Amino acid sequence: MNDPSAASPGPLPTIPPLVALAMRPLPLLPLQLVLGGVLRRIHRRNPALFDRLGVHARARFGIKPTDLPFAFVVEATPPRLSVVRELPKGLDARISASLANLLALLEGKVDGDALMFSRELVIEGDVEAVLALRNAIDDAQLDLAAELSPLFGPLGVPARRAFEAARGHVIGSSRHSEQSR
Repeated sequence: MNDPSAASPGPLPTIPPLVALAMRPLPLLPLQLVLGGVLRRIHRRNPALFDRLGVHARARFGIKPTDLPFAFVVEATPPRLSVVRELPKGLDARISASLANLLALLEGKVDGDALMFSRELVIEGDVEAVLALRNAIDDAQLDLAAELSPLFGPLGVPARRAFEAARGHVIGSSRHSEQSR
């Protein structure tokens, strides 16, 4: 299991409002294509990931980074990720936090319960489905740098180093590179 104590102490940084405002007019399709590819890659490498959702396998999760002008809808069956300007109605659960906190949660670097109690993470809707998703993600021990870097082909190794450096700066140093997987 990932170690939540590996995260740097104190609140994680947020995207500055002016940067988020500048991102508002950007088209969402390129981001959706890249992130959809990452989700498919994660699913290929961890085929049982969404099976761990059990009765919540058909749940639709809305994920809203509070510091970005867009959000994500994640469906487990079939694995699909959509990038949207606003979360639609009819989702089973909504999860919102800063992008850094969401990334740290995804990699198991922060304690979700502590974020909820500090109100840096808000969960609405089917909390049981969110807990099943959290447990599935924890079991998969995701490393986003490892998942993203192959998208860069022959530049994958330097891309991975850049992603790891950025991750270390934003959410704390990685224990993944120290652990054998």
